Amino acid sequence: MNAAGDSDENPQSSISSDQVIADLRGRKTPRLFVISGPSGVGKDAIITRLRTTFPDIHVAVTATTRPRRPGEADGVDYYFYDPEDFLERRRAGEFFESAEVYGLWYGVPKHSVVHALERGQDVIVKVDVQGAASIREMASNGVFIFVAPESRDELLKRLKFRKTEDPDELMQRFAKAEQELQRVYEFDYVVFNEHDDSGVSPKAVEHIASIITTERLKVDQNPVALIKAST
Repeated sequence: MNAAGDSDENPQSSISSDQVIADLRGRKTPRLFVISGPSGVGKDAIITRLRTTFPDIHVAVTATTRPRRPGEADGVDYYFYDPEDFLERRRAGEFFESAEVYGLWYGVPKHSVVHALERGQDVIVKVDVQGAASIREMASNGVFIFVAPESRDELLKRLKFRKTEDPDELMQRFAKAEQELQRVYEFDYVVFNEHDDSGVSPKAVEHIASIITTERLKVDQNPVALIKAST
């Protein structure tokens, strides 16, 4: 009892333990995890590892108009559309978010995200920093994770190692990456992907896995509310 004679007990203390446990289990709501960061930082490699760690999570596959790189599979790494098809789908409102980057279009199909959340699945979306800002307007209670390089020089090495751009385009991407690093403060978490021959640090994967687990274990879990972005 407190000084006023009122009980200090939790108002839910009269509920049985089984009811409390049932309530806590019922509070589990699907989460939207947005993984972003500069080009070349290793987002794809990290997400590939996370698929193994969390096979129950739906990973939204990005659509793009860029050419397919060796070893990439349509519908697994990306959906590869020609520009006309992509823009027609964009006009029809089929993308959760979309943006033009260096003359190429990228977008996350809306239906896969919405349907997964409706099924009760957590969702991982990989986008650039601009795309993360667009998603934040539509789903402010998503979980936004920024993947950062261990250093400026290391990021440049990663971009050169890919050998997917000519020198001018590579330096354009590097300049943009430096600008994107300035926006890290817009995110909930930052994870450093330190150098590794495979392109991904096990520690970075471990840290993001810990973030996912932490978010899943929170007592208060507000459902992901998707709103239409302003035009």
